[in-house]
Amino acid sequence: MKASFSTVPPSTLLGFNGTCQLPQITRGGLDDSYQHGLDLAGVYRDLLQFLPASPGNEVLYRVTNNVITSQVAGMVVEAMFPFANTANTPFPLLIQPDSIDSLEPTYSCPSASSLYSSLGSGSTSPTWLLHLNDATPLYAVLDAISGVPTNSVPFHMSFDHYFDNLSSRLCDAKPLPCQVINGKNSTNCITQTEADQVFRLGEYEYDFQYRSANWTFQAAVAHYGVFVAELASNIRAAGASPVKYRHNVAHDGSISSLLSILQLDVMVWPGMGAEVVFEVFSKAGTQERYLRILWGGKVLRSSNPMLGLVDMVPVDTVLAYFDGLVGRGAALVPGLCGIMV
Repeated sequence: MKASFSTVPPSTLLGFNGTCQLPQITRGGLDDSYQHGLDLAGVYRDLLQFLPASPGNEVLYRVTNNVITSQVAGMVVEAMFPFANTANTPFPLLIQPDSIDSLEPTYSCPSASSLYSSLGSGSTSPTWLLHLNDATPLYAVLDAISGVPTNSVPFHMSFDHYFDNLSSRLCDAKPLPCQVINGKNSTNCITQTEADQVFRLGEYEYDFQYRSANWTFQAAVAHYGVFVAELASNIRAAGASPVKYRHNVAHDGSISSLLSILQLDVMVWPGMGAEVVFEVFSKAGTQERYLRILWGGKVLRSSNPMLGLVDMVPVDTVLAYFDGLVGRGAALVPGLCGIMV
């Protein structure tokens, strides 16, 4: 899909002059997704001989209701199992109903929504507004070049939109945007220094909303508790279930909520292709099982002493941590969300 523009007036472009239609993964993003699938297959199938040659019933992929996750998953599956489609056998992507999806998540959680809306992005909390007010000169430059109205709430309640646009351009090896004059790019462009300022502010925002502020852990546990309960259930079933590999394709906010619950020691904004990997190991000849969590290809370190460096931690320890927060089968989540059942 490529964006097109009318040549018949009035056809004034507001915002960045680009060629993508939201929501759409760029060509570079699709290429990265395919390479990601090759890398995963290279480790878990070729090196460790853990994955089967074809997916069958041992492998499951799950996406959210946002079409971009299906775009990514399609490339990953094609790279990991290139011969899966030759047999003309349907290979579904699992997806939950939009109103109750736990992966994105979209289920109702009034208490968490209230915390995020009153203290985080889009709120009038003095603590949140402080960095936005300090960034007024930067916003003036970005708005003037992009054509985004200065009263656009989505662009000015956080740096999310500017961060996504600029980072995706650089990720796709595209130049930073320039001001559009008479339908053409001018020489007045966003500089790398200005883009780096946006990225630093974005990193601050994610750290504030998911780790640093004193309300973030409480909000994340309620907001993402159903998925964590599902994760715990899958870890319990590992080894007994025919499914050996589960792959969830979600969003930066999804991963951030999970990292918040794991109490990641140093929070960052998850980039394209960011992943949290849960590996379950069993000790030969015993009933002992252990868990390793990888973040960014390295063993995850939690600031919670119960978890610490999550490298061959007894499975029961991690399950007790999850169950204590959200309850087995997410039994505590309705109460955490302020929902009567």
